[in-house]
Amino acid sequence: MLGSLILVWTCIFFVCLLIRIQGPRNFPPGPPPLPLFGNLLHVNMANPLKDFERFAERYGKIFSLYTGSRPVVFLNSFEVIKEALFTKAQDFSGRPQDFMINHLSENKGIVLADYGPRWKDHRRFALMTLRNFGLGKKSMEERILEEISHLVADLDKNAGGTVNPQNMFHNVASNVISLVLYGSRFDYNDKFLQQYIRLITEISKIFNGPWNMIYDTLPLLRILPLPFKTAFDHAKKLKNMNLSLINEHKSTRVPGEPRDFIDCYLDELDKRKNDGSFSEEQLIMYILDLHFAGTDTTSNTLLTAFLYLMTHPEIQAKCQTEIDEVLEGKDHASYEDRHNMPYTLAVIHEVQRVANTVPLSVFHCTTKDTELMGYNIPKGTVIITNLTSVLKEEGQWKFPHEFNPDNFLNEHGQFEKPEAFIPFSTGPRVCLGEGLARMELFLIMVTLLRRFQFVWPDDAGEPDYTPVYGVTLTPKPYRMHIRRRETVKQ
Repeated sequence: MLGSLILVWTCIFFVCLLIRIQGPRNFPPGPPPLPLFGNLLHVNMANPLKDFERFAERYGKIFSLYTGSRPVVFLNSFEVIKEALFTKAQDFSGRPQDFMINHLSENKGIVLADYGPRWKDHRRFALMTLRNFGLGKKSMEERILEEISHLVADLDKNAGGTVNPQNMFHNVASNVISLVLYGSRFDYNDKFLQQYIRLITEISKIFNGPWNMIYDTLPLLRILPLPFKTAFDHAKKLKNMNLSLINEHKSTRVPGEPRDFIDCYLDELDKRKNDGSFSEEQLIMYILDLHFAGTDTTSNTLLTAFLYLMTHPEIQAKCQTEIDEVLEGKDHASYEDRHNMPYTLAVIHEVQRVANTVPLSVFHCTTKDTELMGYNIPKGTVIITNLTSVLKEEGQWKFPHEFNPDNFLNEHGQFEKPEAFIPFSTGPRVCLGEGLARMELFLIMVTLLRRFQFVWPDDAGEPDYTPVYGVTLTPKPYRMHIRRRETVKQ
C-alpha cells in the first residue's frame, strides 16, 4: 500500500515537472506560474492587496497571474481601467462563468450574469424600476428617512453611553434594501432578518478566506467535503427564504399595482409568459444580488465614515456647522440639500475613497480577442480591475494617502469630483445601486451628525485604520461614544 502511494505521488511530481503553463503570445507579464497551482503560492491568501501592489511596481500597470491554468489579467491605474471598461466596454464587459461565486448563483441574477441580451434586458428592467421607485405612495427618500427614524430612536436610548455599530449599520442598510425589494422593513431583532444577515455574513467570510481561492484554483478539490460546502448550504437556505417571500407576494399582490420590486418583477413575468429570460429562479438570485450588494457595501462605508469622523473631530464639527446652517428650521434633511453642503458632500466622498469598500470590484471577462495598451488579451480572459490602485493613485488626488476632504474641494471651497472617483466601477457594468447608495449615505450621515456627536471612547486605545480584507473591506470592530447635541431641538 505504502509503495503504491509513493509511486502515485512520484508520478504526479514528474507530471508536474513536465507541465508548463504557456501564456498567450504578447500576453501581459507576471510572476512565472507553477504547474497545477498557478500563482496561488505567490500571494498571501489572507490579504493579497500588497502583493498586487508589488506586482504592479515590478511588471507594470497591466500584469497577469494564474489561478491554476487559467490566466487572470490585473488592471492598475485609472488610465488602464478607463481604456478597458469605458473606451473598449464591449470587449471587457463579460463575467467569468466558472468561479465559486458563479456556481453559488447558478449563473443567474444580474450582477454575475454574462454579458448579452438577457443581461441587458434585466439591467434595463432594474434601472427602470429603481428610477421610477414611486412604488405605492412613498418615494425612495421617504422610505430611507423612515428607516433612519428607527436608527435615531435606538441611538437616543444609548445617548451618553457607547455602542458597537457593526450590527447597527448592517441592520439599517439591510432594511433599506428590504423596503425596496419587499416593501416592508423588519424589526432589528426579527428572526428572519437576523438569519438572513447571518447566512450572508458567513458566506462572505468563506469568500474572504483561502477556501474560495482554493476552490477556484484547484477544481479537483470541489468534490471533497471541505469548508466551502457550507457556502452552498447557506446559499440554498437563502434561496428558500426568498422563495417564501415571493410566494407570499403572489398570494397578496394586485397585478398592475406594484408595492415593491418583487411585485414589479411578477408583473413583468405576467407580460413575458413565453419569454424564458424572466423567471422565478432569476428573481430569487436577483433579490440575493441586490440584497448583498445593497447591504454589505453601504454598512461598511458607514462604519468607515464614523471611524474617521470620531478620530477627526475637527472635520466632524465642520460638517455639523454646515448641516445646522442649511437645515435650520427644517424637520429633516432632503437629498436635494446636498447641493448646499459642499464640505459635507466632500467628506462623504472622501469616506468612500478611503473605505475602498470593493477593492477588486466584480471580476470582468473579455467577450472577444482584444488588445489593451499594446498587449493581446484573448477571449474569455478573466479581468480584475484593481480599484485600490485608482483610489490611491499618485497624480489623481491632492492627498492620495491620507483622509482629507480637500480631495473633493476646489480652491473656492466648492465640491468637485475628480474623474478617478470610481468606487462603483465604471462603464456599462457600473454598480446598479449607485444612486440608492449615494442617497442612503447622505441622508444617514447628515441626519445622525445633526442630532448626535460621535466621540472616540477614552478607554479604546489608539484607532486602527487597517481594514479587514475580503470581497468587501470592513474596518476592524470598534465602539463609539454617543452624545446628544444640545444645539439641536430633540
